Amino acid sequence: MKPAYERVNFGDNCSIRVYHRRLPRIPFEWHHHPEYELTLTLNSHGKRYIGDSISDYADEDLVLVPPNLPHTWASNRSIDPALPQVAIVIWFGGDWARRLADVCPEYAPLRNLLRRAACGLAFEPKVAKAMDAQVDDLLSSEPRKRLAVALNVLCALADAPGEPLASPTAFSGRTEGPSGHEPERINRVLAMIDLRFSEPLRLSELCEAASVSERSLARYFEQHIGESVGRYIARVRMGHACRMLAHTSGPVSVIAARSGFPNVANFNRQFKALKGLTPIAYRKQFAGGDKAEADTNSRITERSPSLQRNRRLVKSIA
Repeated sequence: MKPAYERVNFGDNCSIRVYHRRLPRIPFEWHHHPEYELTLTLNSHGKRYIGDSISDYADEDLVLVPPNLPHTWASNRSIDPALPQVAIVIWFGGDWARRLADVCPEYAPLRNLLRRAACGLAFEPKVAKAMDAQVDDLLSSEPRKRLAVALNVLCALADAPGEPLASPTAFSGRTEGPSGHEPERINRVLAMIDLRFSEPLRLSELCEAASVSERSLARYFEQHIGESVGRYIARVRMGHACRMLAHTSGPVSVIAARSGFPNVANFNRQFKALKGLTPIAYRKQFAGGDKAEADTNSRITERSPSLQRNRRLVKSIA
């Protein structure tokens, strides 16, 4: 089965992304992404698929997956049926980790860890327990604290034995992504949207950036992002508006314009349809509270929508 391409959104001013996943069952979601992924799975047992490696896994399963290697976990029941299955996921880029290892001798072991992880690494339960003991701090609302804990975890893994998972043959063609150069083209479009979301964006400009036709771009977005181009742009704009409402006291009309909605009445309608309340009511939720914490917690418990569509396609496989 062709793996889906997942776009990992790190949020504002963050170099890692932490995801706290709680589910009654873990669905089969065969996917890949250009980031490293460290996943600790709790109260779960089932099958783990890393490249061409298919293994049984049990509680406190800890695995480091390299960039662009397809992977998934699949489980139909919890070890303790009264509690959800839990996955603590850390996504991070290899570039900054290597640079940190280059300039800080204390982090030099990170370079070797990333080399060892080329085929995926599964760690012993005692190593997983050590990470589990730090989960509360890893899920902190403070990005700097999350990063510090993540670095401690990675350094511990650098000194711990790990079992390689996929064989070298699993790398055949993996750098091309799900089909040809689609992820690379999509990333060019996503970068343009992230940079110019507040401006009017023509579909022809996006197609030119990706060197594809409008029909192909629409297909790529539906297949790999899980939504249309227009819906993605609207979601980026709305996310920016939400951050400004939570963190600034500017007029709603100004926030709307700076978020790519020149018509404030249309912005109000779209905002209420998406959030279930008006922009002013949304802002009041943050009055007197920790705005950064509220926004961060939302990201910790939410996943990129890029795999939503693929969940419907793999039910017959799980």
